Amino acid sequence: MSAIEHLLKPHVRDIGEFTVRRLLPAATTQTVGPFIFFDHMGPVEMEPGAGMDVRPHPHIGLATVTYLFEGEIMHRDSLGSEQVIRPGDVNWMTAGRGITHSERSPDGARSAGPHLHGIQTWVALPKAHENDPPSFHHHPGATLPKLELPGVRMTVIAGDAFGAESPVRVYSRTLYVAIEMDAGASLVIPAEHVQRGIYPVDGNLEVDGETLPAEHLVVLVPGEPVTIKATMPSRVMLLGGDPTDGRRFIYWNFVASSKEAIEEAAQRWQDDQFPHVPGETERIPLPPRRP
Repeated sequence: MSAIEHLLKPHVRDIGEFTVRRLLPAATTQTVGPFIFFDHMGPVEMEPGAGMDVRPHPHIGLATVTYLFEGEIMHRDSLGSEQVIRPGDVNWMTAGRGITHSERSPDGARSAGPHLHGIQTWVALPKAHENDPPSFHHHPGATLPKLELPGVRMTVIAGDAFGAESPVRVYSRTLYVAIEMDAGASLVIPAEHVQRGIYPVDGNLEVDGETLPAEHLVVLVPGEPVTIKATMPSRVMLLGGDPTDGRRFIYWNFVASSKEAIEEAAQRWQDDQFPHVPGETERIPLPPRRP
């Protein structure tokens, strides 16, 4: 019997300077644990003078989580946060009832031409925390738990895994781990989390003997441990946790448990009622609704 419950293929999305591969949300699977959005960006090499420029835009009802393998991103938000994220660090921004932020390549990285490679995810907040005040927390890579097994190196980005717990504050039980595996190495993924997903960033991976297609997100059958094996040097993201407490509605950058909250947020952005990012004068306009 296969350990794979769902196999989610990537959808390419153009975000301006480059494209990303989007795995969540999917038609068959809105969330894996609390994760409702999963983008794999890069690896990309931009021309000298170019860079990533995501203008100020809003969020509600979610937390954004950025984790880089290569490059740098300057985060600025309406709380006044200004933080460069580098490989191995974690930027966790809780939108709650509303926040505005921008993401740009730092000036120093533009002269030679920025390189960028990483994962951006959204975590749907539980209903009890959807309207929390917004917040931003940066966690340097040195503060995150590191685990080693034969041929396997792991960083617990958020939540708990393999007996270790990240200092990143989460709002429901969460599983988020970056894994590096040598060729021939294997790792047992225990069944301690209700929902689990595996994404091979690069390399080649088998799950209980089944070869995974490149750039696909695997959702595992719950309740059973599985063994992953790298047939060549591989990087893997392990994600999941407890399911969300009910369906979520998504429109643009807004996530909520009710359509009314989505409509209210859209009108607030249209009317320029979200807080502004200090020092930023641009903003992304509200996109048209799909029919």
